[in-house]
Amino acid sequence: MTMSAKRAREVLGAGPLAGPAELRRAFREAAKRAHPDRKGGDAERFREVVEAYHILQTAPVPRDRVSQPPATVSRPVVSSPTLSVPPLIAMTGGKVEHRLSDGRRVKIELPAGMRAGDTVRVGEAELEVAIRGDGEMLVRGDDLWITVKIEPRLLAEGGRIAVETPLGRRIVWLTKKAGERGLIRLVSQGLPTRGRHRQGHLFLRLAADSATGDSAARAQLRRFAAAWAA
Repeated sequence: MTMSAKRAREVLGAGPLAGPAELRRAFREAAKRAHPDRKGGDAERFREVVEAYHILQTAPVPRDRVSQPPATVSRPVVSSPTLSVPPLIAMTGGKVEHRLSDGRRVKIELPAGMRAGDTVRVGEAELEVAIRGDGEMLVRGDDLWITVKIEPRLLAEGGRIAVETPLGRRIVWLTKKAGERGLIRLVSQGLPTRGRHRQGHLFLRLAADSATGDSAARAQLRRFAAAWAA
């Protein structure tokens, strides 16, 4: 049976007038509490949280909520029909900025699970989503790819590794075969289901890192954790 919008709000702890930003914050908190990798978490409860968020993303906007007008800029700029979206926003949702042909700078609130080729309407303008990678995190179709630097010894021998992802910390067992391929797939940990799009997977691209101490890999993991907590 499909979950009702009222039940979905109860699962997330969100009020009836909660907008996209409030829903996203409520989802993140509920997902952290329910995640099976955390103490007290539960896989079934986590799936319920994800389902509730997806239901509320497609629910009608409450009539009592009024959108704020976008800010304007004095100097006109050339508008691009393409809306550039970073991988993390495509995964979890959030705000991106865009300049329209009439010179307005607008902040657009996007839901989680945007894919390349999706369209977003802003007033009379229709923008096509393009997801830009940053070299260490990128989106391919429904899947999220993250580059993780690993000690050469672990790549050769295998072992237990901890990886920070947009959905929280993951403890992964690295086999020798995976180390040789330089790739690990985490099933159903990629972009969430949205409309016609299926649930994606998370791929970890493994790269050797011979640095010791406060390595670049640790700095990268802290960056992912900071972006997720923002």
